[in-house]
Amino acid sequence: MTSSLNLWLIPVLPLAGAAINGFLGKRSSRTAVSTIGLVFPGAAFAWALSVALRFSSLPQIPYQEYVAHWIRSGSFSADFALYLDQLSLVMLLVVTGVGFLIHIYSVGYMWDDPSYYRFFSYLNLFMFFMLTLVLANNYLVMFIGWEGVGLASYLLIGFWFTKDSAASAGKKAFIVNRIGDFGFLIGLFLIIQHFGSLNFVQVFDQVRPISPETAGAGLLTAIGILLMVGACGKSAQIPLYVWLPDAMEGPTPVSALIHAATMVTAGVYMVSRSHMIFERAPMALTVVAIIGTLTALFAATIGVAQTDIKKVLAYSTVSQLGYMFMACGVGAFSAGIFHLMTHAFFKGLLFLAAGSVIHAVGGEQDMRKMGGLRSYIPWTFLTMLIATLAIAGIPPLAGFWSKDEILWKAYQGNRVYWLVGVITAFITSFYMFRLLFMTFFGDYRGIQVDERGKVHSAHGPDDHAHGEPHESPMVMLVPLMILAFLSLVGGLVGIHNGFEHFLAPVFGAAEVAHGAGETSTGSTELLLMGVSVTVAFAGAILAWVLYVSKPYLPQKVADALNGLYVAVLNKYYIDELYATLFVEPLVECSTRILWHGVDQKIIDDSINDAADGARHVSDEVRQMQSGNLRSYAGWIAAGSALVIAYMIWFGVGR
Repeated sequence: MTSSLNLWLIPVLPLAGAAINGFLGKRSSRTAVSTIGLVFPGAAFAWALSVALRFSSLPQIPYQEYVAHWIRSGSFSADFALYLDQLSLVMLLVVTGVGFLIHIYSVGYMWDDPSYYRFFSYLNLFMFFMLTLVLANNYLVMFIGWEGVGLASYLLIGFWFTKDSAASAGKKAFIVNRIGDFGFLIGLFLIIQHFGSLNFVQVFDQVRPISPETAGAGLLTAIGILLMVGACGKSAQIPLYVWLPDAMEGPTPVSALIHAATMVTAGVYMVSRSHMIFERAPMALTVVAIIGTLTALFAATIGVAQTDIKKVLAYSTVSQLGYMFMACGVGAFSAGIFHLMTHAFFKGLLFLAAGSVIHAVGGEQDMRKMGGLRSYIPWTFLTMLIATLAIAGIPPLAGFWSKDEILWKAYQGNRVYWLVGVITAFITSFYMFRLLFMTFFGDYRGIQVDERGKVHSAHGPDDHAHGEPHESPMVMLVPLMILAFLSLVGGLVGIHNGFEHFLAPVFGAAEVAHGAGETSTGSTELLLMGVSVTVAFAGAILAWVLYVSKPYLPQKVADALNGLYVAVLNKYYIDELYATLFVEPLVECSTRILWHGVDQKIIDDSINDAADGARHVSDEVRQMQSGNLRSYAGWIAAGSALVIAYMIWFGVGR
C-alpha cells in the first residue's frame, strides 16, 4: 500500500512546534514564539488541504498508512497506523482549519501574558493529540489521542493556575473525564476479548455479519453503552457534563478550540466511527438518543439564566452536542457529523467574538455590565450577529441546514425526540439573542473614562477602570471574519444531501437500513422546516421584547417564577448534589479510612513501632558493650553455661 500521502506529518508538525516552544520559548522573543506557534499548525493545515485535494485520486479508500509496529502479544497486535476515509477527512480539515484560525487569534489575545510561550506550547500539543485521535486506524491509537487531549485540556483549562478557580476547573475536567474513560476502556477490553483486535477494519468486518440484537441486550449492546459512557465524559453529556462550564476558567481561545471545535466533539466522532457496532445494538442507539435529547434540552434551559457570557456559550455547547448525539441515536450519523462541522464554525466564532468583547471591556465577563457595545466594536458585533443567526437556525446560515437535518431525521426516527429538539431550538434562539441584546444593545452599563480621565461607573466604586471599550486588533478580527464567512456558507454543502452523499461510503448502509420503512412526503419535510424556522424567529422576538423593548420585564418574570428561576440560575444545584452524593463522602472516606485509618494507624504506626522497637532493643543490647572486663567474663561464663545446659538437655554429641 502506498504511503505517498505522509499522513504522519500532519500530527507531527504541531508536536514539533510544541517541543520547540516548550523547551526554548522561555528564552525566545514573543515574535519567535508566535512564528513557531503558527508555522507548524499552519503547515499541518496546508498538508491536510493537499491530502484533501488528492483524496479522490487515491486507489483505495479507506487509505491506511503504517507508521511503526507497536504491540505484539500472542494473537493480538496493534500497530501505530493512520486511517483516512471520508469521515476522518472531514474531521482532519475541521481540526486543522479551525484550529489554525484560533492559533492566529491567540497571538493578539494572549500577547501580554507572561507565559505566552507556554500557552502556544500547550496549544500545539493539543493539536497533536487531537489529530492523532481522528487519524488513528485502531481504537488503541485513538485512545492515545483521547487521553492526550484530556491532558492538554487539563493544562489549558488550568493555564492560569495561580487562580484557585482555574486550578480547580482543570482538576474537575481531568477527573470527570477519567470516569468516562473507565467505561471506554472496559468497552475496548470487551472488543479485544471477543474480536481479538482493535483495528477498525478487522473489528467491523467481524461485526458486519452479526444480526441486530433486537431480542435484548447482548455483547454489542454492552460495548456500545460502554463506548457511550466514554463519549459522555469527553463530549460533556448527562451525567458527566459538569466539567465543561467550569472549563471556561481557561483563556477564551482555549474555550474556542477545545470546548467548541475539537475535543468535545471527539465523543461524537468516536460513536460515529463505531457506527457498525451501534447499528447492530438498537438498545445502545436508544441510550445514545435519549442521553443526547435530554442533554440538549437540559443544558439549554440552564443557558437562559446565566449572566457570564462564556458560561452561556458553555451550556450552549453542551446542548448542541446533545443534538449531535440525538442524530447518532436515530441512526443519522452523517447529520450528526454535519452539525459537528457547522458547529465548529459558528461556536468557534461565538467564543472568539466573546473573547473580543471581553478584550474590549478590560476582562469583564458579566453581561449585566455590558450593553451598547455595537457602536464601540462594530466588527465584533457583526461577526457575533452572524454566529447567533447561525446557531439559532435562521436560514440560509450554516446552523439552519445541519439542525434542520437532525430534526428531520429525528422526526423519522421518534417524534418525541423531534418535539424535544424543536423546544430546544426555541430556547437556543432565545438565550443566544438574549446574549446578543444584553451585550450589544441598550446603554453601556460598564465603566467609562472621559477625556479628563474621570471614571464613570454604573455598577459600584470598587471596580477597576478599563477605559472606553475598544475594537480588537486585526490579528483577532481576521479569524472572526473567516469564521463568519464559513458560518454563512458552510451549510450549503448539505444542499441536495450533498454532505450525506459524501459520507455515504462510511455511513450509507447503516443509515439506509435504519431508515427503512420510513416514508414521508416532501410537503411534510417543508412543514417541519417551517416549524423549526418559526420557533427560531419566535425565540429571537421574545428575547427582543424582554431585553430591548421592555427591559424591565425580565426582573418581573424572575420574581414571578421565584424558586424555579433561582434553581435555573444555580444550574439546578447539580454541582451541589454531586458534591453531597459523591465528592464529600469520597473525601470523608479518604480522610477517615485511607488517611487516618490505613495510612496513619496501620502504615505509619507499623513503621514507627518497628523503629521504636529496634531502638529499645538496641538500648538494652548496647549495655552489654560496657568496656568492663569482669562484665565480659561474666557474660562469657553465662553463655557457656547455657550452651552446656543445652547440650546436656538435648543429648548433643551422643
